[in-house]
Amino acid sequence: MISSWIIIGAVTFFIALGSFLITPRDVKWFARLSRPRWLVFEPLIPLIWTVIFIGGAASAYIVWQKNPGSLITWLLMAFYLLVEIITVAYIPVMLRFRSLKAGEILGLAGLILAVVLAICVLPVSPIAALLLLPYLVWTPIGTYTTDELRELNPQDA
Repeated sequence: MISSWIIIGAVTFFIALGSFLITPRDVKWFARLSRPRWLVFEPLIPLIWTVIFIGGAASAYIVWQKNPGSLITWLLMAFYLLVEIITVAYIPVMLRFRSLKAGEILGLAGLILAVVLAICVLPVSPIAALLLLPYLVWTPIGTYTTDELRELNPQDA
């Protein structure tokens, strides 16, 4: 039987790969946008998201190990999956529609769902909830950054 951490890690990895469904034309649109002067950490964003996804997968694994296979655990796994899909959809949706507003909406939706997920996970495992903290800290920063991009590029809002 395959270990649960391998399955959770593989699902996380393959969902995250979905963000690569971007055409070069879409990337060029985003690259030409004006950016705020304070956005000096942009090259670190892939590393930041890697840490966040690892934390989310570790959190899901801990929750699974607490009560493997129960209905509540399966529902929590579905909730983790929903948060990851919305998170990964941010870039492809924003770029495909060339809409910073779409990205901002997805960022806000991801944050709200992650807060609810953390609240649901807390009674199961405080450590699992703590592993969601990087997501809960970073997502408002990313959403705020998208809002600032909208302000600087109103034609692409």
